Amino acid sequence: MDIHPTAVVGPGSELAAGVQIGPYSCIGDNVRIGRDTVIGSHVSIEGNTEIGEGNRISPFASIGSPPQDVGYRGEDTRVVIGNNNVIREYATINRATTKQDWLTEIGNENYIMAYAHVAHDCRLGNRVIMSNVATLGGHIEVGDHAILGGLVAVHQFVRIGAYAFLGAKSGIDRDVPPFMITAGPRARLYGVNRKGLERMGFDKQAVDGLKTAYRIIWRENRSFREGVAEVRRTVPSTPELELLLAFLQESKRGILR
Repeated sequence: MDIHPTAVVGPGSELAAGVQIGPYSCIGDNVRIGRDTVIGSHVSIEGNTEIGEGNRISPFASIGSPPQDVGYRGEDTRVVIGNNNVIREYATINRATTKQDWLTEIGNENYIMAYAHVAHDCRLGNRVIMSNVATLGGHIEVGDHAILGGLVAVHQFVRIGAYAFLGAKSGIDRDVPPFMITAGPRARLYGVNRKGLERMGFDKQAVDGLKTAYRIIWRENRSFREGVAEVRRTVPSTPELELLLAFLQESKRGILR
């Protein structure tokens, strides 16, 4: 371990081999940090927080601070962060409330840019990109490989599907389906994230099926139920299509159009 002499490390914390802690950082008593994680200067990590291996945390990030919830009374809720994440300057990740699973969770290989905010009870998958000042309200789920543009604001309890692309400076108030693009101040759907999916190696059959499903469900004059039924009748099944349809059927908040 390499701990700068100005850092404050609680005696109850657990630091694995290879951990580096920069000047003036503060690590609380209930914090556990995995092998080879590097913490820059002036970082605050508190509460019941577990951070995995190989993470890079930049100056002035705040992790495990109390949720911004008026009903929180200091309960022992948690933050769990996986491996090989990059958390940039001034990013904030709050611990959970008691209103769900007592857990704010971040997976592996995510890139959380400067001033981004992950609120209480959020769950991020793997390889998510949150651009500068992207903001998540409480209880939000973000699927694998989703990309949130700069200054995006997501309303509490919304789900962001896997491989979705959210354009910058948007307000997101309903679920964003997997594989889709959103844009606009009050976001709306603009079709399948075709170029992004092709860059990530999705085959033509999968992308074409998603494009056909988008046309049937969102561009023809149908209800979601009718659109999903028509897609099941007419579009050959792929894992990507099944993921999209399951996401639509599980929505509780409603789907962007």
